[in-house]
Amino acid sequence: MAIDQDEIIRLTEDYGGQWGLNHTRRLLALIATIGEGLTYDPEAVWIAAHLHDWGAYPAWAEKDVDHAVRSRQVAEVFLTQNGCRAELKALVLECIEFHHVGGEALSLESTLLREADILDFLGVVGVLRDFSKNARDLRKAYTITRGRLKSLPGLLSLPKAKAMAERRVAETEELLGRFEKDSFGYF
Repeated sequence: MAIDQDEIIRLTEDYGGQWGLNHTRRLLALIATIGEGLTYDPEAVWIAAHLHDWGAYPAWAEKDVDHAVRSRQVAEVFLTQNGCRAELKALVLECIEFHHVGGEALSLESTLLREADILDFLGVVGVLRDFSKNARDLRKAYTITRGRLKSLPGLLSLPKAKAMAERRVAETEELLGRFEKDSFGYF
């Protein structure tokens, strides 16, 4: 039995709303860019990109359980119930489990998903995400964004991801500098 992509798209939107679906779409666009010229399993990456955050969504989230761990658990059940072949399932589950952590032995597919997820936290999307989640505490949003700029680029290994991150960091630095200036530091 083949995995029903339309069902995965529908469920990703049902569980994660427009944000979840659009985050997935951004990841796939980023993967297409940073993975250009590389040989990887696009089906595994596509499925993993859709399922990687299911464990963070209210329908599946569990208190004190990391969302990557929970997403892997939920995805394993879903993929098994939908007759996913063993090799594909193993690769998808690896991608999901390691989308927030690195490791030497990760597959290219895992690296692509992880680095796309990192890139989605950098730049304008990342800034707006941090500020919207902390709309009543701009100092906190600013601090989170600054922390991401400092820590995330060093986690990247793919040349195209590094180049994209460099550009996004520079753009964010410029934006934050303007924010500091225009707010007179009162935020």
